[in-house]
Amino acid sequence: MASGDSLLSLAYSYRLGHTTVMNSVHMVCAAIEKTMMERFLPRPTQDTWEEVADGFWKKWNFPNCLGALDGKHVTIQAPPQTGSQYFNYEKTFSIVLLALVDSNYKFRVIQVGDFGRTSDGGVYAGSALGRGMETKSLHVPPSTSLPGAAHLGDVPHVMVGDAAFPLKPYLMRPFPGLNLTHQRRIFNYRLSRARMVVENAFGILSSRWRVLHRRINLHPQNVDTLVVAACILHNFLLAPRENMRLLEEAEQQGRNLPPIRNMGGNRASREACHVREIFSTYFNSPQGSVSWQDRMV
Repeated sequence: MASGDSLLSLAYSYRLGHTTVMNSVHMVCAAIEKTMMERFLPRPTQDTWEEVADGFWKKWNFPNCLGALDGKHVTIQAPPQTGSQYFNYEKTFSIVLLALVDSNYKFRVIQVGDFGRTSDGGVYAGSALGRGMETKSLHVPPSTSLPGAAHLGDVPHVMVGDAAFPLKPYLMRPFPGLNLTHQRRIFNYRLSRARMVVENAFGILSSRWRVLHRRINLHPQNVDTLVVAACILHNFLLAPRENMRLLEEAEQQGRNLPPIRNMGGNRASREACHVREIFSTYFNSPQGSVSWQDRMV
C-alpha cells in the first residue's frame, strides 16, 4: 500500500509466489477492517458530531459544521465481464470513495465501492450518509444559534461541499455564478476555506498510500477492502501516541484489538436557501467575520 508496487513486483522482491503475496495482502487488509474499524472509524454519535462542530469553529471559523464532504475515484484495472459499469467520465475504470472529514483531516464517515460510472449524485443520494441525513437518523445535534448571533435564530448543523453537491438544509454549497455580491463572495470564501480539509485529507491519504496513485489490479471487492484499510490506517496514524496507548490498554484487559461530477440535482428547497443566507449574513457580521476575509475575495 505504501510503495504502490504491483503484486508481481512484491513477489519478486521477497522471493515469494504471486498467489502467496496476493493472499497476504487480502488477509491483512481484511484483518485491519475487521479489528480496527470500530475504534478508528466508528459510527458517529451526537457527542462525536458536537466534537467535530467544535473543531471546525475553533480551527476554521465555520460554526455548526459536521464535516467537509467530497468524493474521489480510485482507478482500477478493468474487471472482466463488467461492461461499462466501472467506466467513468475520465475514461478510466474506477470505484468511488465518498468521505466526510473533520477539522483534523480525520475520516469520520466513508463509503467505498460504488461503480465508477455511477453519477456522483447517485453515489451521495444512495449512501448511508445521504439517506441518514435526509431521514434525520444519524443523531445529529439539534439546531442551535450561531456564536454571538442569537438574533439570527437557531440554525441547523451542516456539512460543507463544493458545487458538485446539492444544496440541502444540512449541506451547504457555494453560491453559483461569477457576478456575485460581496456578501456572497465572502460566504463562498469561508465555505471553501472550511472545505479544503477534505482535499487535504485525500492528499495525505494518497501520499502515504501510493497504491492509490496506481491502476489497482485487484478484484473490485478486494479494492474496496484495501481502500477501507487505508482510511482506517490514515486515522490511526494521525495521532499514533494516543492510539498506541488505547491499543495497549485493550491488550492488557485481555480483549482483541477493537475493530480496526455532481453529487445530485440542485432543486434546492426554500429552507436550504434560507439556511445558506443566514450563514452568509453571519459571515459578514461583526460576530462572524474574520479580519482577513475582505482581502481574499
